[in-house]
Amino acid sequence: MNLKMTPTLSRYLAGNYVLNLLILTASLMAIIFLFDTVELIRRASGKDQVTLGAIFQMSLLKLPDVSQTMLPFAVLFSAMYTFWQLTRSYELIVVRASGFSAWQFLTPFIAVAALFGILQMMVINPVGSVLIQKYEHLQHKLLSNEKNEIAIFREGLWLRQAVLLADENAKSGENATIDPQEQTLIPGYMIFHAQKIKQPEWKLSNVTVLYFTENSEFLQRIHADTALLGDNYWLMSNVKIYKKDGVIPENIDVFNLPTSLTREDIEESFSSRASMSFWKLPGYIATLEETGFDAAPLRVYYHNLLARPLMFAAMILLAASVSMRPPRMQGNFLMIVFGVFIGFVVFFLSSFLQALGTSRQIPVILAAWSPAAICFLLGLSAMLNKEDG
Repeated sequence: MNLKMTPTLSRYLAGNYVLNLLILTASLMAIIFLFDTVELIRRASGKDQVTLGAIFQMSLLKLPDVSQTMLPFAVLFSAMYTFWQLTRSYELIVVRASGFSAWQFLTPFIAVAALFGILQMMVINPVGSVLIQKYEHLQHKLLSNEKNEIAIFREGLWLRQAVLLADENAKSGENATIDPQEQTLIPGYMIFHAQKIKQPEWKLSNVTVLYFTENSEFLQRIHADTALLGDNYWLMSNVKIYKKDGVIPENIDVFNLPTSLTREDIEESFSSRASMSFWKLPGYIATLEETGFDAAPLRVYYHNLLARPLMFAAMILLAASVSMRPPRMQGNFLMIVFGVFIGFVVFFLSSFLQALGTSRQIPVILAAWSPAAICFLLGLSAMLNKEDG
């Protein structure tokens, strides 16, 4: 006859697991921090403006986001160690001998893992998204010197790009018709806006481009009915150019606007999951789809976050199926190695299915939830095979 688990015993088992989970997570984060710091030092070599303090700051800002990838491994390995630890000290054997079933003493572990999944989804992910945005800002400022900015809103696509502008002050007096190759160029930037994007040909409609000097002094405005993104240029049609001091716009049938952006640059900026908070993802996905972009990568990521509690619970079942063996039985080491192998198989399976969902070869829900469901069913089957209920 099965007994009812007491709160004291549940707290004891959960406390052991939480302690091991925190220690292992902190250890893995320290290793990630070390490797990230070494990589940033390598990238910063030759850049005198990048100090060691800035490198440490960037590593810390990146740490919460990168650490989310290894959390399923931390849940799995810490559970395996906890079960091995409790079995080696005969505590689990005493619990089983007292009449408790495996499902009863697994409940505290599953509850902790599920709560940890909810914590990652609702707290760690939003905090990590804020910090990774600051990291990307420092990276562009200190390491890549990239000045292109891309944003998407319900009003359409917005781009900000650094450009070199012809110095209009040099076109005065006798030199009013200077050869373009002899023009003086000054640094500035342009703001590019399009209301709608038609995929996959990348045809933008109702396009407006604003030119500013480096000191944010307005120079001119360009309006076009459509624009097509080519190699290093926007091919604009039915163009009107409004000069700063002009009254009558200049009409041009076709106009090539140089750009350093590619389709991959723009698409990757919208599918960048790291900077997207869990709470803001639904609204941002709806905005992307209204504008004309493919939001499948972000949909897969969002549902993957929703599936984290189930995935972490599945890690507990897998850990229990390979590590809860009496100390007198042989093959414990091989079983643990098998458990580690399962963990890596789960990781690659999850990555593979998410890639299929991102490319729309399988439904988004299936791509995001099937890894967690498969792991849970595997762990459940293994435990049912070991237990009589």
